[in-house]
Amino acid sequence: MSISDVLIARTILAGTVAESAPARDLPSAWERDAPEPGEAEQRLRSAAAATGEAAPAAPPLPPVQDGPLHALGIGALQAAFAAGTTDPVALLAALRERVARHPSGRDALLAPVPGAEAAAAESARRIRAGQARPLEGVPFGIKDIIDCAGAPVTCGSRLTGARVAETDATVVARLRAAGAIPFAMLATTEFACGSAHNPRYGAVGNPWNRARWTGGSSTGSGAALAARLLPLALGTDTGGSIRVPAAWCGITGLKPTRGLVPRTGVAPLSWTLDHVGPMARSAEDLARVMPWIAGPDGADPHAAGRYDAARGRGLAGLRVGVPDGWFTAMQDEGVLAAWEAMLAVLERGGARLVPVDLGPVATAHQDGYTIVMAELAALQEPDLDRADALDPGTRARMDQGRHFAATDYLRALRRRPLVLAQVLGALDQVDVLVTPGLGGEAAALDTLTVDVDGTAHPLQAVLPRNTMLFDYTGLPALMLPTGFGRTGLPVAAQVVAKPYDDALCLGVGAAFQRETGHHLEAPPEVG
Repeated sequence: MSISDVLIARTILAGTVAESAPARDLPSAWERDAPEPGEAEQRLRSAAAATGEAAPAAPPLPPVQDGPLHALGIGALQAAFAAGTTDPVALLAALRERVARHPSGRDALLAPVPGAEAAAAESARRIRAGQARPLEGVPFGIKDIIDCAGAPVTCGSRLTGARVAETDATVVARLRAAGAIPFAMLATTEFACGSAHNPRYGAVGNPWNRARWTGGSSTGSGAALAARLLPLALGTDTGGSIRVPAAWCGITGLKPTRGLVPRTGVAPLSWTLDHVGPMARSAEDLARVMPWIAGPDGADPHAAGRYDAARGRGLAGLRVGVPDGWFTAMQDEGVLAAWEAMLAVLERGGARLVPVDLGPVATAHQDGYTIVMAELAALQEPDLDRADALDPGTRARMDQGRHFAATDYLRALRRRPLVLAQVLGALDQVDVLVTPGLGGEAAALDTLTVDVDGTAHPLQAVLPRNTMLFDYTGLPALMLPTGFGRTGLPVAAQVVAKPYDDALCLGVGAAFQRETGHHLEAPPEVG
């Protein structure tokens, strides 16, 4: 498919670039409440101090399920292993067969991880001996910006050549230590910020409709999970890149609280807004993973806090904040209808709906992209002489970042603690926020547009509207499927909570998924 550089650049910058203007809305330097950028990090770290240790036990195992091995989620696989009806060796063989015959095996998966078969045999031995670790034998995929020792990690770029990672990223090492098995490297947009049409590997088609995109930048993670090529994947999220493919692929993804999962060994896009997190097919499966990947590693300067399972709770008496304005504008009627149906399910479960106002989101949205593009430009400066080899989407964002004034960048950082305070002020009145997910169904790969009530919009004008704010503020945000839109493709909603209330997001998601079956739906089988 031939897409012009001009179209890519226009669509990737749509809705993200503000006119440079003096900060009339910020306090004067001599006022006592004049913000400094570091105050946002201080506010997040103060919440980290109250978190507990990793949960010693996972949620109870579900009953043993029938059906093909590739279709089982993490909990179902653990139940089958414990019952002896299968083992990790058989599972890996089934997944390899699935990958070989499914179209997503040709674009979502970039390379196998060496040593998976030996790790599966060791996991099978441990299970037989009663020595299973918490995630024993669970295969997982790794976004191609996250280091996995011995595997090619190219960041989806022609600039990186045949790079092979020497060591594991912290998150990969922690999953290995918990018994999980690195299975495959998964596609990404270039440096997690390029266009849908990756110049090195090509586009990743959405398993629900391969003429549509999976959403960036954890493209392979979303597609591989939806296609049932693996039960767990790692992604990163700087403007929505875990939550966007989760929404458009009909799976479940958590952007953790900023710093909860260390970024050590992950190629940076924006040191201020990057998050690392898990993607799976249910909130309960994510809850099985989070305790074992969270917590400081002594290397990532922003890593803090623990995953505190005790913060989870049921729906009875839960106060659910329902935002309007920015979050319900530019939303297709099918997305809004599914969101409203989710709110009704939560209300029937005992939750109380409370209108909330999160303040001037549009400014914060553009500030987030100012930070991303300025930091991207700084990070890519050593390769400026090779910029012609970059994806035109990466290049457009990098060029824009180089044109920002220092005051543009610092203004965006300086406004961050004020916006965080506004959002936390709204959350003082509720336990969680529940917003619509993305504004429409998956973007078309040929036009790079999203349809909203019959009108096509550049994908970037729609895609991150409801996600960027929570990268900018660092709050935990869960994206989960809520049904299907007007053309039969997945739509989603988002659950957001206070810092380090990640377990609460997952508890609300799990409660909703116990009452509905949207997360169980799979794309049509194809050869």
